[in-house]
Amino acid sequence: MSLMPLGKWEVEPLKENKVPGDLGLVLKSRAKHHAIAALLNRPFVFKDKPLIVQYEVNFQNGIDCGGAYIKLLSDSEDLDLDQFHDRTPYSIMFGPDKCGEDYKLHFIFRHKNPLNGDVEEKHSKRADVDLKKIYTDKKTHLYTLFLNPDNSYEIFVDQSSVSRGSLLTDVVPPVNPPKEVDDPKDSKPEDWDERAKIPDPEAVKPDDWDEDAPAKVPDPDAVKPDGWLDDEPEFVSEPTAEKPDDWDEEMDGEWEAPQVPNPACSAAPGCGEWKLPMINNPQYKGKWKAPLIDNPNYQGVWSPRKIANPDYFEDLHPFSMESFRAVGLELWSMTSDIYFDNFIITSEKEVADRWAADSWGLKKLVASANEPGVLSQLALAAEERPWLWVVYILTVGLPIGLAVLFCWPKVCPDPTEEIPFNDSSPKNENSVSFTYSNFVISNPNAIFHDHVYFFFFSTNADNNGNDCHGFTATVIRIFALQTS
Repeated sequence: MSLMPLGKWEVEPLKENKVPGDLGLVLKSRAKHHAIAALLNRPFVFKDKPLIVQYEVNFQNGIDCGGAYIKLLSDSEDLDLDQFHDRTPYSIMFGPDKCGEDYKLHFIFRHKNPLNGDVEEKHSKRADVDLKKIYTDKKTHLYTLFLNPDNSYEIFVDQSSVSRGSLLTDVVPPVNPPKEVDDPKDSKPEDWDERAKIPDPEAVKPDDWDEDAPAKVPDPDAVKPDGWLDDEPEFVSEPTAEKPDDWDEEMDGEWEAPQVPNPACSAAPGCGEWKLPMINNPQYKGKWKAPLIDNPNYQGVWSPRKIANPDYFEDLHPFSMESFRAVGLELWSMTSDIYFDNFIITSEKEVADRWAADSWGLKKLVASANEPGVLSQLALAAEERPWLWVVYILTVGLPIGLAVLFCWPKVCPDPTEEIPFNDSSPKNENSVSFTYSNFVISNPNAIFHDHVYFFFFSTNADNNGNDCHGFTATVIRIFALQTS
């Protein structure tokens, strides 16, 4: 294993939802480059078996700008992990990357041109789902790439497919260039007419068309408002203004008090010379132009003729890319504590799935166990906002109470006994007594809670203490109980 002396790495457990005894590789520095790599037991050769790459990432502090992708380093003679850097050749780059609001999941492979040997990066299409959550929820996520000998690929996050396609049709730029290209020597003829419409050459301007008529004219029907102050200026000098002590008339010119709105005009409809307001001129037509007609000489938009592409080639097996023999992380991040774990490279789906179940599956189980249940979340919310109990009761308890009332009508011969609210009241199976310091609950089905509103439901009993298996409307009550 090789390290670059830039950003710091540590092997340590997760900050949250730890699996006992489990450690991961953690990027510890922010705003620095990081590089770490390890050789495989043997190179992976792209022949007749699929490639499956899988690993875990947890953005423990979220992520502002940075990547968590891996590089499968090409099996070249000069591969030296001690010199691993951003230009070290790789065959595949795969994994999450985010900056600003651009959430990416890279799958990039390097394709070698069979004609001239040039190597070009090919990028897969963007994921079909919104990836924002996996960058912000601070949970451990599982990233998997399936690459098959038939050139198909599929990308999974947490074992759910987020993107699929073909190396031949779903990457940019395409693996294979077009068979034909524009002829660089071709040029548009001088008499080529691309105008779809032209002015009608036979059109004549009407005799009554006045091009000089103004667009706006004074409104002849306007009347000066009553109370208009013709002799008052709209602005006056500020009466309390004084010339600054450092005012130099030779340098600054003659000092004048600043202008302010005339207070006499505030109660009037206006001040100064009144003028007719302007309105649209009904006679205005503007400059005359001949109407457009279809161009009888229209030849369409010109484009150069096509010729055979001198650089054309056809690679129908881009899966057969350069083999790789090392895996590396070469990253820059503005956020620290990015956690990596459980890298696996295999050709067997069953192996990858079992590896995920025994590693990521445990992390997922621990995280799920540490999450509060629905009822716990509701209770926690109500601790901060006690009025939510009333909302819960009205939205859940009331419909249940009404359903009980109409589905189980009263069948007992005696009405329900009112529950007394004093210590001296007689006790029976349905009674509840209390003092100001505590509650004494004689019926285990009776439930009370301080500061909380509950609907109270109880079965009714006859005079002999036999359960009537029914509910009555009179026992449905709301209690607001509070101990001292």
